[in-house]
Amino acid sequence: MFAPTKTHRKWHKKISKNQRRYATVSALAATAVPALVQARGHRIEKIAEVPLVVKDSDLATVAKTKDAVALLASLNANDDLERVKSSRGIRAGKGKGRNRRYVQRRGPLVVYSGKATDAQVRAFRNIPGVDLVNVQRLNLLQLAPGGHLGRFVVWQESAFKALDSVFGTRATASTQKRGYRPPRAMLSNADLQRIINSAEVQSVLREKKPKRQFHAHRKNPLKNFGALVKLNPYALTQRRRALLQQAKGKTARKSTFKANRTQFTTLLTLPSVAPPRGEDEMPTRY
Repeated sequence: MFAPTKTHRKWHKKISKNQRRYATVSALAATAVPALVQARGHRIEKIAEVPLVVKDSDLATVAKTKDAVALLASLNANDDLERVKSSRGIRAGKGKGRNRRYVQRRGPLVVYSGKATDAQVRAFRNIPGVDLVNVQRLNLLQLAPGGHLGRFVVWQESAFKALDSVFGTRATASTQKRGYRPPRAMLSNADLQRIINSAEVQSVLREKKPKRQFHAHRKNPLKNFGALVKLNPYALTQRRRALLQQAKGKTARKSTFKANRTQFTTLLTLPSVAPPRGEDEMPTRY
């Protein structure tokens, strides 16, 4: 990112209202897929079902933080709260000096309908990683933090029933978004691998042909003489002449060595006679 700390940096980009609603509805649908929720890192192995819906009376009785913690514990969401608590750490980089010293993961998102009391807001606000939001104010930053779909959502029963009136259905339009309807799915079953491997599809397909591949071995002509002969047939004649010349030179060296050895042996067998020296002749100094 160029010049992120400058005042003229363009941080936001305007998109159409339909695209924003499309993204929100898609993120909302992803919260109902257990595989996507687990892939995002949430610990939902012990919860009863996904999406998780609680009664209105259970959420209405929450007045303190201990009540909110007890409610989440009764839903077996303690593992996800512990994950958030253990993930808190110091941020890397310059953000530590800009009032962003700590980072931590996101936990469950509690969605309610109507108007929440100040006590309920403070109760859930004090739990690390837990967010509280009205069903009419759902946005993409809460449903898919960091652009990753599949957040763990705890629904109030009335809020879950109000989704049809907020976003509409295939048969009826939304009453709060001026005739908006959610996009229609292109596939009723998005698991393409399951469709291809189904018995109905496999029964009408032809048998799989064996795939025979021929991999040519590339040989280096500088190291492989056969590959060199294919490129240059005259290389065979050159090699033959070189071998004959080498053998001829070897025979000549043997004969020369034998002659020199015979001559040296003859000189060694001759008697050694010292030359006469006069009385006045001085010995030569070397």
